[in-house]
Amino acid sequence: MKNKVSPEVEAQAMKMAKGTQKIGQTKEQTKLVAQGIEKGIAEYKKQQGKKLREIDKQRKQKTKQRDNEGMQTTEEAPIHNPMKPLPWILLILSWLGFGAYLILNTLI
Repeated sequence: MKNKVSPEVEAQAMKMAKGTQKIGQTKEQTKLVAQGIEKGIAEYKKQQGKKLREIDKQRKQKTKQRDNEGMQTTEEAPIHNPMKPLPWILLILSWLGFGAYLILNTLI
């Protein structure tokens, strides 16, 4: 199975091959050099793609691990919401104030 390369890669490889062309080198030899460069570029791109996939896998694993650790800590530590006394104190004070108002208004 032959690897397909883009026309840009072919042009770049031919340019590089012509740049390194020796005196007396035939067109066929230059074409072979260009093909070798194309294969090198294709191999490099494969390796880079493989590296990127590995890095992505590691990043995803770290993210999953971090998420799992976060879930474990929330499961292990029960959420404890103590009732705050301030709302109850304010409620009692407001009712006492309302009662005092009613008592004072009925006396007057």
